[in-house]
Amino acid sequence: MQPCAATRGSTRCVTRKVGDSLLPRLRELPGFGGYYLIDAGGGVLTSVGLFESAAQAHESTRLAARWVREQKLEDALPNTPKITAGPVIACESSSPAVTNRVAAFA
Repeated sequence: MQPCAATRGSTRCVTRKVGDSLLPRLRELPGFGGYYLIDAGGGVLTSVGLFESAAQAHESTRLAARWVREQKLEDALPNTPKITAGPVIACESSSPAVTNRVAAFA
């Protein structure tokens, strides 16, 4: 695959690569509960990974960092990721609205 250039199309490129190669790897990790990639606009992407334990979540962070390097996404993701971790303390789920096969969040 070609590297994603840091342009307006980079969000689309990163999204494609996430679906093609990151998600399959994350699904294989123990404790995987889900992954969401959110387009926050203005070239900003946010992701949320759900795992059963903190150790499993930390492993997913290491896997994602390695994946960014392998895919040569440093230019498409110029800002250092901010990693936040913690337990889920409230949760409600039903059939979410879907846009382009991706859950939409309000």
